[in-house]
Amino acid sequence: MVKHVQSIEPMVADLVNGWLKSYKLDYKLEQETLNSEIDTALNEYYSKSGGKGGNRPDVKLLLQDKTTLKQYPILIEYKGYKDKLVKLNSNGQVDNRTDKNEPILKNINSYAVNGAVHYANALLHYTSYTDIISIGVTGYKDDNNNVIPEIGVYYVSKDNLGIGQKVDDYTDLSFLKESNFDEFIQKVRNLHLTQEELEQLKEKREKEIDASLVKLNNDIYQNEKGLGENDRVYLVAASIIATIGIPGEVQPLEKSDLISSTEEGYRDGDIVIRKIESFLNKKQLPIDKKELIIRTLKNTLTTDNINKVTNGESQLKRVFSKIIDDLGIYYKIGLTTDFTGKLFNEMYNWLGFTQDKLNDVVLTPSYIATLLVKLARVDKDSFVWDFATGSAGLLVAAMNEMLIDAKDKIKSPDELSLKVAKIKATQILGIEILPSVYMLAILNMILMGDGSSNIINKDSLIDFNGNYGFGNTNEKFPATAFVLNPPYSAQGNGMIFVEKALSMMDKGYAAIIIQNSAGSGKATEYNKKILKHSSLLASIKMPIDLFVGKSSVQTSIYVFRVGEAHQKDDPVKFIDFSNDGYTRTNRKKASNNLKDTNNAKERYEEVVDLVRFGKSKLNYLTEQEYYEGTIDPENGADWNQTAPVDTKPTLEDFKKTVREYLDWEVTNVLKNSSNEDNRLGK
Repeated sequence: MVKHVQSIEPMVADLVNGWLKSYKLDYKLEQETLNSEIDTALNEYYSKSGGKGGNRPDVKLLLQDKTTLKQYPILIEYKGYKDKLVKLNSNGQVDNRTDKNEPILKNINSYAVNGAVHYANALLHYTSYTDIISIGVTGYKDDNNNVIPEIGVYYVSKDNLGIGQKVDDYTDLSFLKESNFDEFIQKVRNLHLTQEELEQLKEKREKEIDASLVKLNNDIYQNEKGLGENDRVYLVAASIIATIGIPGEVQPLEKSDLISSTEEGYRDGDIVIRKIESFLNKKQLPIDKKELIIRTLKNTLTTDNINKVTNGESQLKRVFSKIIDDLGIYYKIGLTTDFTGKLFNEMYNWLGFTQDKLNDVVLTPSYIATLLVKLARVDKDSFVWDFATGSAGLLVAAMNEMLIDAKDKIKSPDELSLKVAKIKATQILGIEILPSVYMLAILNMILMGDGSSNIINKDSLIDFNGNYGFGNTNEKFPATAFVLNPPYSAQGNGMIFVEKALSMMDKGYAAIIIQNSAGSGKATEYNKKILKHSSLLASIKMPIDLFVGKSSVQTSIYVFRVGEAHQKDDPVKFIDFSNDGYTRTNRKKASNNLKDTNNAKERYEEVVDLVRFGKSKLNYLTEQEYYEGTIDPENGADWNQTAPVDTKPTLEDFKKTVREYLDWEVTNVLKNSSNEDNRLGK
């Protein structure tokens, strides 16, 4: 008979609460109120059982760091079994979510640290707090009946994407004492994730975003009538801007702030607009840009239909609530991803575009955006522009690369802070003509915190003169890197954008992804013009299923050095990257339609190295997939070449042919002999 082990949770709680009392800390127990913002967040977030609300940490308190005066919520969860401190996944992270973005309720319920981290994510999702300390405590009795505590202390923040990092090992909670807390927070500040760890976390979170966006879009599409595709985009953009907030200056809009009144000026749409105006004013956006954003969003937010109150609730409040519940944590933790690109692709899944039009709104996958940025040799000092910005995914990737390089090379915190601000304010520029997509680009850059300064709503081929879009409008943007995924319906499959951009640059590099036919006859005149001021460094044939589910066109990436006319003997690197290591599917219910099945990440790095350094970097790719040749600058239709096949027969070829012939002859002789025997009755 198995002996039932009884939980000693009450004894653990009594022990730890006694510590907290001895430290003279103002702590609140399970049923007590800490503050309304935290209590509301815990009530809004899904519970440990998967239902709505009812999250009650065993202990909660707010402590202030004396150096920065920043407040840190401390959330403590108790258990009473020896093996119930923490459940980690194979990567050593707190195991609270599946790959399909579903909560692992068993772990959250059963393990102290997992429960405390769950509560912390509620605060990241619904409050302005960005740094939380999650503490799990369990215990057991030794042979002398003494309670032996086990303690797990984790830092949960926007910087570690809400996953949580272990701070240290502790035998009590005296690090929370006033005399010790500053030293503890210094240890927390010194925690860091490697770039590889951050990338792994980002990849996990991106899968979660995809799942959440599908859920949100299905919900809105099926249950919210009368909303066009642009309305949906504007609603999401408005809801997110209204709930970002600025610590100490602009309070995030809460669901409870929308009261579904029918009084003019106090309707839900009016309240959202006022909050957005307040946010944009504090962001000090140029007046004309702010007015453009407000005017665009007002067209949707102030309509009678969306503000009409049914059963005490407007459609706007209902949709706002869904957006915040499904997406809140992802934009509040500051993911450096093309958030709105994902949103755009998901929203537009429901539209009945023809194939040709669909090609014009297909956005670049994030790993392709990163490849283009690296091929364009973007670093902390680059000035990057994009003449068909879309949701600004390429500029997000460029900004990420610039920030990574800056953090790697600048060791002074003050100098780094100034450089980061400069990168976001002056070193990127994007132009987008479609108003709804432009709004997504603005949102993307606001979420990046804030690179929206020079996102311009213009026709880059007609209205753009090469100057900054806002602020220093009389000053040329000193572009040194150009990245592009153009609308393929434009002239020359989109090469008209490339020719204009490169002709306006003095130096630097460019990387574009475009329909393959642009390099083999569809853009001959534009290509010849480009080669008069820029050199083609590489032509990379991409997988045919790169945009699976969106488009099936063959694409290529072309890489240029700007400011040097192409000479007929300049070598061009031709790379067949049809096998990029990824396997793609197009299943709507799949949790992941992109799988690394053959060293994909390493292959992408290899392509960057091959373009930069040449054949010596061949590893995963074969010699048949890499070829250095030349093009005729006066041709313009010879940009898609492959390694020549040697058709001259070798001695081994001759021997093989003779062997095959003799095999055939012997087979025929034996066959004829067998037939002859059959006729003779043998």
